Amino acid sequence: MKLRLATATAAIAGLALVGGFTAQAAQAAAAPANTVQANVLSAEALLKVADGAQKEAVKQKQRVTIAIVDRSGATRLIVKGDGAGPQTEESAKRKAFTAVSFGQATSALAKNQALAAIPGTLLLAGGVPVTDGTSPIAGIGVGGASSGDIDEAIANAGLKAIEG
Repeated sequence: MKLRLATATAAIAGLALVGGFTAQAAQAAAAPANTVQANVLSAEALLKVADGAQKEAVKQKQRVTIAIVDRSGATRLIVKGDGAGPQTEESAKRKAFTAVSFGQATSALAKNQALAAIPGTLLLAGGVPVTDGTSPIAGIGVGGASSGDIDEAIANAGLKAIEG
C-alpha cells in the first residue's frame, strides 16, 4: 500500500512538472473566478516592523509615530512613541499611504508636486513601501523626527526588521 501511494504521488508530481503545473496554478484554478488573492503583512510582521523602527528612533533620540498601512491604504498599526507630537500620527499615516500607493519612498516622490493634489498623500521623506518582490503590499510611514531623512532612516530600519 505504501509503495502504491508513493508511486501515485511521484506520478502526479511528474505530471505536474511536465505539464508546467504549479501549486499556485492549482490554487488559482480552485479560486472562484471573481476573487483575487493578495499578500498582506502578518500581525507578527507588523510588530517586528514597529519594534525595529522604534528601536532606531530611540537610538537616534527621536520622538516619532510609526504607521503601517496595507495595499488599500487601510491602517494596520500605529505606534506613537513617548513624547511624539500630536501632528506625527497624521503625517506618518499619509507618508505610509503615499509610499504604498506609488511603490516608492516618499523622498523620491517629493519632486513631483502634482501628486500633492491626490487626497491623503504627503510628499515629505519618511515613507517606504513594503513589497512582495514585485509589487507594494504595505507602506511604513514615520513622522516626528527633526528631518525627513531621519524619518526615512527609521522607516527603513522597520523594513529591515522583516527583510530576508
